[in-house]
Amino acid sequence: MSDHLRPADWLRIALPGLIWGTSFLFIAEGLEAVGPNGVTFLRLVIGFLTLACFPGAWKSIPKSDWGWVAAVGLVWMAFPLSMFPYAEQRVTSALTGMLNGGVPLTTAIVAAFLARKLPGRGILTGLAVGLIGVVLVALPALGEGKNSVDGVLMILAAVIGYGVALNIARPLQVKYGSLPVIWRAQAVAVLLTAPLGVGEVAQAQWSLWPLLAIVGLGVGGTAIAFILMTSNAGKFGATRASSTTFLMPPVALLLGVIVRDEKVAFLSILGGAICLLGAWAMARAQAVGR
Repeated sequence: MSDHLRPADWLRIALPGLIWGTSFLFIAEGLEAVGPNGVTFLRLVIGFLTLACFPGAWKSIPKSDWGWVAAVGLVWMAFPLSMFPYAEQRVTSALTGMLNGGVPLTTAIVAAFLARKLPGRGILTGLAVGLIGVVLVALPALGEGKNSVDGVLMILAAVIGYGVALNIARPLQVKYGSLPVIWRAQAVAVLLTAPLGVGEVAQAQWSLWPLLAIVGLGVGGTAIAFILMTSNAGKFGATRASSTTFLMPPVALLLGVIVRDEKVAFLSILGGAICLLGAWAMARAQAVGR
């Protein structure tokens, strides 16, 4: 693998993060037409059908690992993707996106817990910095009343779910590839979200922009971004490919402010930057083995 990347390579690495960064705006727009359970159910259905078009997703997985795949479907797909629409009824899409900058932190914490071993000094330093950033992001919302507190707690629960899921999914992805695991996990999530989602979809009041937002959320954030991420990990290495997640908070922030005219406290913006600094420090420490 070459260390010298062309501009086209950097764009390819950046694309998943750019797509995922738009997801929080699309969720907010989709909520204008359909309830939170309907948003989650529809994005999963569209994502599942999109991934089904790629032959790599059809690779078989032995029955012995189906239980683990189902667990991934619950904690990576059904649970967190259900939390975000409910949270965005209480807090802004920009804040939701910025708090997602904590995913590398929760992933590292869960990994250390499972290994029963403290990470190296560099990773611990990054964790400490990142956690301070997460607190600063959330503080202004915590002063806005119980509704906002509930929204922040929902986002943090989703971020913790991602941290657990990524540690469960990693060995499965190594054995079978990412697409077969993600596709089957989405199938499980579709079944889990259908009981509440179908009724809300049936009651939806559609107009053009919410409909386009849900389609973009399903095709882009729930399918294509995963395909690009998987391809990038194989071509450029997992560490380089994962750097795309650093783009999610600033993209969500910019779109929330520009498109939806959301107000974001300076303290939250500062916290988001500190959170990303901590995640970057962790990624750098992992790359050099510290």
